[in-house]
Amino acid sequence: MGEFDLIARYFTRPVRRATLGVGDDCALLSVTPGMQLAVSSDMLVEGRHFFADVDPAHLGHKALAVNLSDLAACGARPLAFTLALALPRVDAPWLQAFADGLLRLADAHQCELVGGDTTQGPLNLCVTVFGEVPTGQALLRSGARVGDDIYVSGTPGEARLALDALRGRLALPPAALQQLRPRLEQPTPRVALGLALRGVASSAIDVSDGLLGDLGHILKASGVGACVDATVATNLLAASAQQAGAAADFDAQTLMQCALAGGDDYELVFTAPPAQQAAVQAAAQASGTRATRIGRVEAAPGLRVVDGQGQPVAQHFASFDHFA
Repeated sequence: MGEFDLIARYFTRPVRRATLGVGDDCALLSVTPGMQLAVSSDMLVEGRHFFADVDPAHLGHKALAVNLSDLAACGARPLAFTLALALPRVDAPWLQAFADGLLRLADAHQCELVGGDTTQGPLNLCVTVFGEVPTGQALLRSGARVGDDIYVSGTPGEARLALDALRGRLALPPAALQQLRPRLEQPTPRVALGLALRGVASSAIDVSDGLLGDLGHILKASGVGACVDATVATNLLAASAQQAGAAADFDAQTLMQCALAGGDDYELVFTAPPAQQAAVQAAAQASGTRATRIGRVEAAPGLRVVDGQGQPVAQHFASFDHFA
């Protein structure tokens, strides 16, 4: 099967929102008047971002999900995406499953595949996603203000528990791994929450490399510091582990490390003024996503991590680094 046959068979579909999709030198997108175009790219590399034996349908899902998560953090509505795909060989069953997982998520968010590229090489996936957001309403990393509350969506750390179990670093009961593994391989992009937070949150970022590390990007861009209650985030993960039947398998330090520095969660960390607490919870409820207050923005530079009694936590939290 040649390159163009592969594209036609697995990745060519009618487009409804784009002016022109797959099959020409460029795709054409029309942006609604009064809207700005939000654009993001993410790459997934075998051995670095996913295991070689991952279910291809799950990989297709994740390839798009991590990009939709960036749109969510910006408060943007998905429009379309491109896919650049390097394959060691043409494997029809693998490609069909991959395309099914990819396009199922795309359909769920009305996000059209409008182009890309394919070549032979080590397995490598690169998606560029396009969204739109009303002019001046995008959620940015630079909007946090002193006194803002800090929130996180969902349960940070679940993906890290699954990853460490698959790597053999943690012992996880099979039933618990089955429950937690989708959080690693099929993350849920919080698009609905991001849209609901427009006009409510002052800043936002998605958690891809670790909660504290990604929060640090907000603090740097906003020129502020913060205090985070590690116990709150750890308790979220402890409750999840208990629900999965694995609470007895981890000590508090392991859970804290996973919750605060795990990465691959694709939850949202965001800030909002205290006066917006009710609006934050309304946005969370409307989007079907839990949002938990974990700290507050402060004037003093730096990030302080404390326990439930306000005492400093001595544990070191190192987020994921692509070049470490």
